[in-house]
Amino acid sequence: MCCVARSNPARARPRTQSGVAISADASHWFLLNASPDLLAQIHSFPPLAAHLDTIRNSPIQGVLLTNGDLDHTLGLALLREGEALAVYSTSRVREALTEGLALLPLLKRYCGLTWHDCILNPFELHHRNGTPSGLLVKAIDIPGSAPKYHATPTRCAFGDSVAYIITDTRSGGILVFAPDVSIPTPELVDALKRADVVLYDGTFWSEHDMSESGAGTALAADMGHQPISGPGGSLDILAALPTPHRVYMHINNTNPILLEDSPERQQVADRGIEVGEDGMEFEL
Repeated sequence: MCCVARSNPARARPRTQSGVAISADASHWFLLNASPDLLAQIHSFPPLAAHLDTIRNSPIQGVLLTNGDLDHTLGLALLREGEALAVYSTSRVREALTEGLALLPLLKRYCGLTWHDCILNPFELHHRNGTPSGLLVKAIDIPGSAPKYHATPTRCAFGDSVAYIITDTRSGGILVFAPDVSIPTPELVDALKRADVVLYDGTFWSEHDMSESGAGTALAADMGHQPISGPGGSLDILAALPTPHRVYMHINNTNPILLEDSPERQQVADRGIEVGEDGMEFEL
C-alpha cells in the first residue's frame, strides 16, 4: 500500500501513524498515544501548537498510553522540551518505558514527569494547573503482549494493553479508543454498545495479511490483533453496534482497506464503518 500511496495518493491516501487528541473545552488537550509522527500531527492541527504569547507553553496537558509499542510512545521524546508532562499508563507500560526503553527517565531529566496509574478506578483528567478537564476516563485491560524491548516480554500479562472509555462530563458523550485489540472482552463489547464514537483496531484485514502481502509470516493473532474479516472478526462486531460513528484506525500498510477502490474497503463501507484518516474530527 505504501507504493500506491506514493505513486497514486487518490487510491491510497497517505496517513501518519495513529494518534488522537481530545479536549472538553478546545483549549486544553490530552493525547491518546504519542506516535513518532507527533510533530507533523501538531503542525497539521493548530490547536495543539504552543501559545504565541508565552514561552514553552503547550496546550497538551498529558498523554494516555494504551500500551508500550514504539508507534504509540516514541512521540513522547518530542515533548521533552516543554513543560512537565503527565503520562497515564499501567504499571506494566511504565516498567517497559523505564527499564526497557529508558524513555520516562529521559523525560524526567528534561521537562519533568508525573506518572499516573490508569488501571484502577475511573478518574477525571486534570489540567496542568490542577483544574478539572471535564473528561472522565476508564481503562479496560485487554489481553496483549509486551513490546519486544520490555525486560520481561511475557504474553497476556495484566496491564500490557488497555482500551480507554472517555466520557465528557458536561455532554455525556462517550468515546471508546481501542487501537490494539487481540480479544474483544465482554467489558469492551459492553463499552462499545454505549459509545457515541468508537475508534477501533483495524490493523489487519485477515489473519494472514503479512504472508499474503509478502511482508512477513506472523499471524494477526501472533501480533496481538483481531482481524477485521472472517469468523470472530471485528467487522461483524462493529456492524452490529448502534454507535453513530465506528472508525477503523491503527491500520497496517498491508491492509487492503487503505485502497479506496478495493473490495475490502467496499465491504467496510457497506457495513456503515469508516476508515480512519488524518484530520478526522468528532464532537460529542
